[in-house]
Amino acid sequence: MAAAVARVFRNKLLGKEGLLRCANSVQGLKLSTQTQPNIQPEESTEVRLSPLQHPDYFQVHKLFTVKDLFDARVHYGHKEGTLDEHMRPFIYGSRMGHLIFDLDHTAELLREALNFTAHIAYNQGIILFLCRNPQNTHLVEKTAKECGEFAHTRRWRGGIFTNSTKEFGAVTRLPDLCIFLSTLNTVMLEHRAVSNAAKMLIPTVGIVDSNCNPNLITYPVPGNDDTPCAVELYCKLFKQAILLGKEARVRDKTET
Repeated sequence: MAAAVARVFRNKLLGKEGLLRCANSVQGLKLSTQTQPNIQPEESTEVRLSPLQHPDYFQVHKLFTVKDLFDARVHYGHKEGTLDEHMRPFIYGSRMGHLIFDLDHTAELLREALNFTAHIAYNQGIILFLCRNPQNTHLVEKTAKECGEFAHTRRWRGGIFTNSTKEFGAVTRLPDLCIFLSTLNTVMLEHRAVSNAAKMLIPTVGIVDSNCNPNLITYPVPGNDDTPCAVELYCKLFKQAILLGKEARVRDKTET
């Protein structure tokens, strides 16, 4: 009899403990769900790099290839006896007495010049094309007009940059960039605007042939500055770079 009573009491006690364990586990489960932090999924935010921080924001490296330079005869220089010593690092060799440019160097420097030009256009800078070669005058003026910029292809008067207030009779904004399709007036005489721009700290991009001095040019591009097909390629590339910069400005302004 006593054994039966003890067995019944033990079963009831175990039943109560089981109920207690279940209740505690449920309560702990509720506490764990209540104390769980409310984690919101992170919104995907697109990070836009500044044009100045991007190595090629305007994708100017896609505008041409080395073969394009070769087909346009950019590699042709002047005769060996007319070589300027400052241009020696850009010379690949000579053929039949004429110097040949290293187009790998030319392509790299041309891309840097195009990238800088696109940045100036992106920031609403004034760009001035200059060339004294009568054979290319019309092409240079047409290129400047098509991209909404300016050109000067006549005789350069002293003081246009260095004494502009007196020359024009008013305070004048100077260009933010000068692009020289040729840095020479004649075979031996340098364009006066090259030194004037350097005096006024105006950045310059210049096509420098084998008989030119590139020291005063901010972004020198070694190459042929005489052949019409080469000058036509230069004009085309600089026009595209300027338009890319202006289009990028409009696009970024509408997106923000």
